[in-house]
Amino acid sequence: MNKIMTFLAFTFLALTACNSSNNDTPAGSMQSKNQENNYATTYDSTKRVGGDCEAGYCDLMYKGMPAEINAVDTSAGWYENGQKLVVTGTAFQVDGKTPAPHVIIYYHHTDNDGLYSPQKDNPESQTRHGHIRGWVKTGRDGKYTIYTIRPAPYPGLNQPAHIHWLIKEPDVNNEYWTDDLMFEDDKLLLSFTKENKPKNLGGSGIVQVLSKGNMQFVTHNFILGLNITNYPKPQ
Repeated sequence: MNKIMTFLAFTFLALTACNSSNNDTPAGSMQSKNQENNYATTYDSTKRVGGDCEAGYCDLMYKGMPAEINAVDTSAGWYENGQKLVVTGTAFQVDGKTPAPHVIIYYHHTDNDGLYSPQKDNPESQTRHGHIRGWVKTGRDGKYTIYTIRPAPYPGLNQPAHIHWLIKEPDVNNEYWTDDLMFEDDKLLLSFTKENKPKNLGGSGIVQVLSKGNMQFVTHNFILGLNITNYPKPQ
């Protein structure tokens, strides 16, 4: 019985995260211990860039966010069991050509078991986002790199494995969702996208996978503001 209850609890968390990511929805107030003074602001949700966000979900982008963020990040998952994955890409301005510097990209995803598992010795990882999470900040060339593991799909569900993103531009009032990163070779992808057509928020999230030895590599670019509700810059 305990095993069944644990499985149901994890499945509920996975479904909650999934439902959140399918909306074009950024956060309410933006607060964290390190960034509260910089980001704590109240917005009218009807005018927010990206629209509304499930209460508390997007706020977690700022929980534990370091004061200094680099263009390269290594997640906790990199040191765990799982398929090593390197994600690289460029953030472009809305024209799709001009590199966008100083953009904070937040990511989080499931572990090798498909769960947003906590990390007992780290309170900041004991949230619905799990412990495999982090931040990169694009350089002058708009580029970023993330070393992590390939997420596993939610157990017992038919949604492909994916990586969640939140974007915070330096001159946009609040963070906003983009399409999840999903893998072209995922057997669950085709049936899922037939029923859940991608919105191409910030560009396509579907990536090709290149394998070299025991590593996998993907390239995922962002087009800032593309198809984003209430985006303040001309498209």
